[in-house]
Amino acid sequence: MNDSAGFAWGHVNLNVSDLERSIAFYGKFGFEVFLPRIPYLGLSRDHASGLAEGPARALGLPPGILGRGCILQLDDGFPKLDLIELEGAENAPVAGNADRGFVRICLASRDLHADCERLAAAGVDFETAPVTMERDLAEVALCRDPDGALIELIQVHLARWGGTTLS
Repeated sequence: MNDSAGFAWGHVNLNVSDLERSIAFYGKFGFEVFLPRIPYLGLSRDHASGLAEGPARALGLPPGILGRGCILQLDDGFPKLDLIELEGAENAPVAGNADRGFVRICLASRDLHADCERLAAAGVDFETAPVTMERDLAEVALCRDPDGALIELIQVHLARWGGTTLS
Protein backbone atom coordinates (compact mmCIF):
# COMPACT_ATOMS: atom_id res chain seq x y z
CA MET A 1 0.00 0.00 0.00
CA ASN A 2 1.23 3.49 -0.85
CA ASP A 3 1.53 5.20 2.55
CA SER A 4 0.99 8.67 1.10
CA ALA A 5 -2.42 7.75 -0.29
CA GLY A 6 -3.74 5.80 2.69
CA PHE A 7 -5.99 3.62 0.54
CA ALA A 8 -6.00 0.03 -0.69
CA TRP A 9 -8.53 -1.88 -2.78
CA GLY A 10 -11.70 -2.86 -0.95
CA HIS A 11 -14.54 -3.98 -3.20
CA VAL A 12 -16.54 -3.25 -6.32
CA ASN A 13 -20.32 -3.31 -5.94
CA LEU A 14 -22.78 -4.63 -8.50
CA ASN A 15 -26.50 -4.26 -7.96
CA VAL A 16 -28.22 -7.24 -9.52
CA SER A 17 -31.80 -8.29 -10.23
CA ASP A 18 -31.35 -11.94 -9.18
CA LEU A 19 -28.68 -12.67 -6.60
CA GLU A 20 -28.49 -16.44 -7.12
CA ARG A 21 -28.33 -16.12 -10.92
CA SER A 22 -25.49 -13.60 -10.60
CA ILE A 23 -23.57 -15.78 -8.12
CA ALA A 24 -23.81 -18.68 -10.59
CA PHE A 25 -22.78 -16.44 -13.52
CA TYR A 26 -19.70 -15.00 -11.80
CA GLY A 27 -18.82 -18.52 -10.66
CA LYS A 28 -18.13 -19.31 -14.34
CA PHE A 29 -15.24 -16.81 -14.11
CA GLY A 30 -13.84 -18.38 -10.94
CA PHE A 31 -15.52 -16.17 -8.34
CA GLU A 32 -16.46 -17.88 -5.09
CA VAL A 33 -18.62 -16.73 -2.20
CA PHE A 34 -16.25 -15.13 0.32
CA LEU A 35 -19.04 -14.24 2.76
CA PRO A 36 -22.72 -15.16 2.33
CA ARG A 37 -23.59 -11.76 3.77
CA ILE A 38 -22.45 -8.13 3.85
CA PRO A 39 -22.15 -7.64 7.60
CA TYR A 40 -21.78 -3.85 7.73
CA LEU A 41 -24.99 -3.45 5.69
CA GLY A 42 -26.94 -6.12 7.55
CA LEU A 43 -27.64 -8.02 4.30
CA SER A 44 -27.40 -11.76 3.79
CA ARG A 45 -27.72 -14.17 0.89
CA ASP A 46 -30.34 -16.28 2.66
CA HIS A 47 -33.17 -13.79 3.19
CA ALA A 48 -34.18 -10.23 2.41
CA SER A 49 -33.89 -7.75 5.24
CA GLY A 50 -34.43 -4.02 5.53
CA LEU A 51 -31.44 -1.72 5.47
CA ALA A 52 -31.07 0.08 8.77
CA GLU A 53 -31.04 3.89 8.79
CA GLY A 54 -27.22 4.25 8.99
CA PRO A 55 -26.29 1.97 6.08
CA ALA A 56 -29.21 3.30 4.00
CA ARG A 57 -28.12 6.90 4.59
CA ALA A 58 -24.47 6.07 3.81
CA LEU A 59 -25.50 4.54 0.45
CA GLY A 60 -28.15 7.15 -0.39
CA LEU A 61 -30.99 4.62 -0.23
CA PRO A 62 -34.35 4.85 1.54
CA PRO A 63 -34.28 3.36 5.07
CA GLY A 64 -35.91 -0.03 5.26
CA ILE A 65 -35.41 -0.92 1.58
CA LEU A 66 -35.34 -4.70 1.40
CA GLY A 67 -32.28 -6.40 0.03
CA ARG A 68 -30.03 -9.42 -0.02
CA GLY A 69 -26.31 -9.54 -0.61
CA CYS A 70 -23.04 -11.41 -0.45
CA ILE A 71 -19.35 -10.87 -1.08
CA LEU A 72 -17.52 -12.78 -3.82
CA GLN A 73 -13.80 -13.12 -4.35
CA LEU A 74 -11.52 -14.13 -7.18
CA ASP A 75 -8.53 -15.96 -5.70
CA ASP A 76 -7.80 -14.62 -2.22
CA GLY A 77 -7.08 -11.04 -3.18
CA PHE A 78 -8.75 -7.71 -3.55
CA PRO A 79 -10.90 -6.14 -4.75
CA LYS A 80 -13.81 -8.25 -3.57
CA LEU A 81 -17.09 -8.17 -5.52
CA ASP A 82 -20.20 -7.25 -3.54
CA LEU A 83 -23.48 -8.35 -5.12
CA ILE A 84 -26.64 -6.66 -3.85
CA GLU A 85 -30.23 -7.41 -4.86
CA LEU A 86 -32.63 -4.63 -3.82
CA GLU A 87 -36.38 -5.23 -3.90
CA GLY A 88 -38.25 -2.63 -5.89
CA ALA A 89 -35.09 -1.05 -7.28
CA GLU A 90 -35.56 0.80 -10.54
CA ASN A 91 -33.87 -0.62 -13.59
CA ALA A 92 -31.70 2.24 -14.79
CA PRO A 93 -29.93 1.81 -18.11
CA VAL A 94 -26.59 0.01 -17.80
CA ALA A 95 -23.58 2.11 -18.75
CA GLY A 96 -21.79 1.34 -21.99
CA ASN A 97 -18.19 1.91 -23.06
CA ALA A 98 -19.01 5.35 -24.51
CA ASP A 99 -20.55 6.57 -21.22
CA ARG A 100 -18.81 8.38 -18.37
CA GLY A 101 -18.17 6.83 -14.99
CA PHE A 102 -17.62 3.17 -14.25
CA VAL A 103 -18.56 1.23 -17.34
CA ARG A 104 -16.96 -2.21 -16.96
CA ILE A 105 -14.90 -4.50 -14.83
CA CYS A 106 -11.82 -6.11 -16.31
CA LEU A 107 -10.59 -9.62 -15.55
CA ALA A 108 -7.11 -10.74 -16.59
CA SER A 109 -6.61 -14.05 -18.37
CA ARG A 110 -3.51 -16.13 -19.04
CA ASP A 111 -5.11 -17.78 -22.09
CA LEU A 112 -7.89 -15.58 -23.41
CA HIS A 113 -8.90 -17.78 -26.34
CA ALA A 114 -9.24 -20.90 -24.17
CA ASP A 115 -11.11 -18.97 -21.46
CA CYS A 116 -13.54 -17.50 -24.00
CA GLU A 117 -14.19 -20.95 -25.49
CA ARG A 118 -14.82 -22.41 -22.02
CA LEU A 119 -17.12 -19.54 -21.03
CA ALA A 120 -19.05 -19.66 -24.33
CA ALA A 121 -19.59 -23.40 -23.81
CA ALA A 122 -20.93 -22.55 -20.33
CA GLY A 123 -23.48 -20.16 -21.84
CA VAL A 124 -21.72 -16.79 -21.62
CA ASP A 125 -22.61 -14.59 -24.61
CA PHE A 126 -19.81 -12.45 -25.99
CA GLU A 127 -20.22 -9.04 -27.58
CA THR A 128 -16.76 -9.37 -29.10
CA ALA A 129 -14.52 -12.36 -29.60
CA PRO A 130 -10.86 -11.85 -28.66
CA VAL A 131 -9.43 -8.89 -30.57
CA THR A 132 -5.68 -8.25 -30.87
CA MET A 133 -4.92 -4.73 -29.68
CA GLU A 134 -2.39 -2.20 -30.96
CA ARG A 135 1.11 -3.63 -31.56
CA ASP A 136 -0.07 -6.99 -30.16
CA LEU A 137 0.30 -5.63 -26.61
CA ALA A 138 -2.89 -7.32 -25.43
CA GLU A 139 -5.98 -9.20 -26.53
CA VAL A 140 -9.45 -8.19 -25.35
CA ALA A 141 -12.91 -9.78 -25.42
CA LEU A 142 -16.15 -8.30 -24.09
CA CYS A 143 -19.24 -9.89 -22.57
CA ARG A 144 -22.12 -8.84 -20.30
CA ASP A 145 -23.44 -10.26 -17.07
CA PRO A 146 -27.14 -11.24 -16.73
CA ASP A 147 -28.08 -7.62 -15.89
CA GLY A 148 -26.09 -6.15 -18.76
CA ALA A 149 -22.96 -4.98 -16.90
CA LEU A 150 -19.91 -5.07 -19.17
CA ILE A 151 -17.04 -7.44 -18.43
CA GLU A 152 -13.76 -7.00 -20.27
CA LEU A 153 -11.47 -10.02 -20.44
CA ILE A 154 -7.85 -9.19 -21.21
CA GLN A 155 -4.64 -11.08 -21.84
CA VAL A 156 -1.74 -8.66 -21.52
CA HIS A 157 1.61 -9.38 -23.20
CA LEU A 158 3.88 -7.33 -20.89
CA ALA A 159 7.08 -8.60 -22.53
CA ARG A 160 6.07 -6.58 -25.61
CA TRP A 161 5.55 -3.33 -23.67
CA GLY A 162 9.21 -2.25 -23.86
CA GLY A 163 10.13 -2.35 -20.19
CA THR A 164 6.86 -0.94 -18.91
CA THR A 165 5.54 -2.53 -15.73
CA LEU A 166 2.12 -2.41 -14.14
CA SER A 167 3.37 -1.49 -10.67
